[in-house]
Amino acid sequence: MEQPNLSEIHMMSNGDKVFEGKIFDVIKKEFPVEKQQYFDSLKNKDFIKTAEDVHKLKHKISILGLQKGYVIATDYENNLKEGNYTLQEDFEKILQMITTYIVTL
Repeated sequence: MEQPNLSEIHMMSNGDKVFEGKIFDVIKKEFPVEKQQYFDSLKNKDFIKTAEDVHKLKHKISILGLQKGYVIATDYENNLKEGNYTLQEDFEKILQMITTYIVTL
């Protein structure tokens, strides 16, 4: 399984360590909030809001180099729009992996 990494951030920054730090700080600040919003929407069985939350999170998934994770998030977002929770478990594994990664850096 792919692992979160900073390769996309390094590529975007062109070696600018200050920029990299700012991007990562934004991810560390926003990710936990957006993840909690996702779980709140999921608990309320609000398919549309949950899909919107997944949409926000999938960009962080992409920035953290998880290309397969991005595809799963996109498919899950589309499933939710149709009232379908298929891929929920896979998506939540990605969220946990990112949570662990962010804490260790």
